[in-house]
Amino acid sequence: MSSLSTKLGGNVSLNNFTKAAELKKRIFFVFLILVIYRIGSYIPLPGIDPLALSELVDSQSGGLLGMFNMFTGGAVGRLSIFTLNIMPYITASIIMQLMTVISSEIGALKKEGESGRKKIAQYTRYLTVCLALFQGYGIAIGIEKMTTSYGSVVLFPGYFFRVVAMFSLVGGTLFVMWLSEQITVKGIGNGSSLIIFTGIVSGLPTAIAAFFEMGRTGALSTFVILLIIGLVFGLIFLIVLMEKAQRRILVQYPKRQVGNKVYGGESSHLPLKINTSGVIPPIFASSLLLFPATIAGFSQSMEVGGWRQFIAENFSHGKPIYIVLNILLIVFFSFFYTSIVFNPDETAENLRKNGGIVLGRRPGKNTAEYFDYILTRLTVIGATYICAVCIIPEILISKYSIPFYLGGTSLLIVVNVVIDIFSQIQTHLLTKQYEGLIKKSKLRGVK
Repeated sequence: MSSLSTKLGGNVSLNNFTKAAELKKRIFFVFLILVIYRIGSYIPLPGIDPLALSELVDSQSGGLLGMFNMFTGGAVGRLSIFTLNIMPYITASIIMQLMTVISSEIGALKKEGESGRKKIAQYTRYLTVCLALFQGYGIAIGIEKMTTSYGSVVLFPGYFFRVVAMFSLVGGTLFVMWLSEQITVKGIGNGSSLIIFTGIVSGLPTAIAAFFEMGRTGALSTFVILLIIGLVFGLIFLIVLMEKAQRRILVQYPKRQVGNKVYGGESSHLPLKINTSGVIPPIFASSLLLFPATIAGFSQSMEVGGWRQFIAENFSHGKPIYIVLNILLIVFFSFFYTSIVFNPDETAENLRKNGGIVLGRRPGKNTAEYFDYILTRLTVIGATYICAVCIIPEILISKYSIPFYLGGTSLLIVVNVVIDIFSQIQTHLLTKQYEGLIKKSKLRGVK
């Protein structure tokens, strides 16, 4: 069996890919959906002055607006119908995951299997609509109050504009949500992650060109450019290494006799990822920290002083207070989200029901405590790794005005999505090879 697995693993190549018709259809479907998404991100909201909007985006590019503009592929900067993007859906999904822990009724739905997951997915869509309505109306009111040297951003402010903008944004969000679900069901990879991935990658060529233009004009020295390029490749290597790293816990299943036959007696591994929380901690931490700075930035027309001056001086990229708070929030969200994703008590109970035993640990509570012990230490390592990946580029962004696209959060998202896609492609090809071998050996359809 081991030789067969080795043979299959070695044969997962480009030649196998060219023969996988279904896989090519899935990849083409994903490409088509992403093209539609990019076209939609250029459809603007009605009643917006483009010159005033351009000046506003340039003035707020270093705040929350700049970061969200990166995640949406420029849709925020253009105030398109996809301005809210997939964010309300992701927020609703996270809230529903929290509710499975807080609410016993929703937690029971999760345990019902496929029917329960469908109900939770439906509740998530309803919550997405509510969040999008609230955020859409807030954006409509907010941009009405924004003025630049070209005048107001909104040409004809009023209730009619608010209603039109709100429903346009909600419709855009629901359409993006539908696109992401189609990718997940009929394509390759996670739809929500691919939507964000596309937004980031679409801005990479412009960001890289601006980066080298800084070197051409003398804003960055050759040594600094080479240092940053080396750092980016080093961070990519670190991300790949840490995202693939696992702590495997040996699980032994006892032998049991049924009639004259003996079953079981096998051992397997329970893999625990070092970074269980993924990219959620840096996204949430950045959002919370940049929100006060953005509010202060929108208040520039007012007299600066007191809390506005404190925020302007300390809640910006590279400032010591900002870096310290960023680290603390990343660590907090790493532990918080990991506790939602992995439940030691539930995992230990499932093992006990199936007769699985962790060597050296008694089934039940003792095994759950051991899982919690291991997971806590893994989360410390994972949180430290995320902090390093996010903070080092943060300092460079502050010192050399490097675009967000070359920051740690964007690298984390891009590399994670690429790893996930390649893993799914390899799994698909491997499955097809197993099916081919079964057909050849006539093990399929034996009568």
